[in-house]
Amino acid sequence: MDVLDLARTQFAVTGGLHFLFVVLTLGMAPLVALMHTRWAMTGRPLHEAMTRFWGQIYVVNYALGIVTGLVMEFQFGLAWSGLSHYAGDVFGAPLAMETLLAFFLESTFLGLWIFGWGRLPRWLHLACIWLVTLTAYASAFFIMLANSFLQNPAGTVARDGRLELVDFGALVANKALVFSFPHVVAAGLFTGGMVLVGASAYMLRRRTEQAEFFTRSMRLGVVTAAIGITFTMGFGYAQFAGVQDGKWDNIGAALGLALMMEVGQLLGLVVLLVMLPLIRFLPRWRWAHPLLVAMTPLPFVLSIAGWVAREVGRQPWMIWGKLTVADAMTPGLTAGMVTASLTGFAGVLGLLAVVDYVLIARIVRRGPREPDLGAGVPRETRTPALSF
Repeated sequence: MDVLDLARTQFAVTGGLHFLFVVLTLGMAPLVALMHTRWAMTGRPLHEAMTRFWGQIYVVNYALGIVTGLVMEFQFGLAWSGLSHYAGDVFGAPLAMETLLAFFLESTFLGLWIFGWGRLPRWLHLACIWLVTLTAYASAFFIMLANSFLQNPAGTVARDGRLELVDFGALVANKALVFSFPHVVAAGLFTGGMVLVGASAYMLRRRTEQAEFFTRSMRLGVVTAAIGITFTMGFGYAQFAGVQDGKWDNIGAALGLALMMEVGQLLGLVVLLVMLPLIRFLPRWRWAHPLLVAMTPLPFVLSIAGWVAREVGRQPWMIWGKLTVADAMTPGLTAGMVTASLTGFAGVLGLLAVVDYVLIARIVRRGPREPDLGAGVPRETRTPALSF
């Protein structure tokens, strides 16, 4: 491959691996917040156990995902300085906002939630996880705002060889954003729901002693997956109404789109017409549990296929109709330089992905007995009987 293809491959690998963490974060955050809300309102030990167990999985995925985001920043600065020079005044603003939200606000609130067990008043502790969720979704909004600008540079004009923002409202109301952002959010919910279903099916297959715990978790996962896949398909189809401007002519984009649509439709039928109507029986049907476990990776595959379709469909443009990918690349890069960075970045991100899923699998196999989250805090100080 020449240096341009290597640079594109580097971005695809780093972006794809990073998004595996992101989509699970977007799906798990509201589920953990909902579990914590039920615990705060009822005080039931079961809801506390669900909050701590699934919250621990969320924390592991978030912590490792942050590191993959840092790698993304490095590869951006290394390979795509032409983009920064031409459109940095526009493209850099939403990325800066995402950094403030993800690396400062979201991490701060998550830290307060992690270390606030038994120390913060119950409603303040609950507010922390909801603020984590809101900042996570705000972070995703700004990332999609930046990406949608690349797809359709609305609200900008070219002056003296650079793009300038002249209408912020047009940037926010970008036709490439209004359906793609809720599409990504819904895909996250679908992914989070299917992780609950798959992990619960695995534990119920083993005839675990915590049958009620994983029965409730599976049912919550099925409902969440049903909501997620419904809106994912709805907002996905809505994007075809004049939004893409013929971008599916690219064969790579067409293949990614075909995979996403065909497998997504099949999964949608299974979730909505089989799993949801049989939600009361699935936890008891041990013969179905291996099938549910096998379905768990599919939302991640679909998410990557969706990104391939969206990004490859823009080729050969980095900014549609304004800046080509070749012009966006850093001058002076050699194939050897990009190969070395690609190997290093892919190795680091690949290792982080493996570590993430190994840790999550260990947490699931260990079960909800005394998870590390909130450990060491006496039960009487953990219960939501506390008040301001």
